[in-house]
Amino acid sequence: VVLDIRYATKNNFMKQVMYKEAKAFARKPVVDHLKKIQSILNKKGYGLKIFDAYRPYAITVAFWQKASDKNFVANPAKGSKHNRGCAVDLTIIDLKTGKDVPMPTPYDSFEAAAAPHYDKLPLKIKENRDFLIATMQANGFKVIYNEWWHFDFNGWQNYDLMDIPFEKL
Repeated sequence: VVLDIRYATKNNFMKQVMYKEAKAFARKPVVDHLKKIQSILNKKGYGLKIFDAYRPYAITVAFWQKASDKNFVANPAKGSKHNRGCAVDLTIIDLKTGKDVPMPTPYDSFEAAAAPHYDKLPLKIKENRDFLIATMQANGFKVIYNEWWHFDFNGWQNYDLMDIPFEKL
């Protein structure tokens, strides 16, 4: 698994560092399912690249305050699946080259093409996206309606919101 924790850099929609550390955390059942998915992908020459997982609640509040398009950020009134340690933002990489497998948009894009159902794409890009989504959904996750990279763990409802800074985990 490769980590590319964008919120620990300025390379994100906020254009500022949001996390003090480039780490990814999640609930144990989420991690267990991701390990299984990584094993499945490895047999096909792919691996996971994680952009984000657990997100402290205070960060969700900051996103809401700054985001121009509220359709792409969680409303703090309900919180985020990320705040529960039950969501992961990711893509797949080619293990031979180490490069990202081409997808419809970059991570964190607010474009219409970021939606998992968007179909005005080259065939290979659609196949790549659909392969990622099918693999994740067959193994305990559900893609959200407007971000091909965002997967909620089935059963997230069983976990409370958290606002624990990374340095305390």
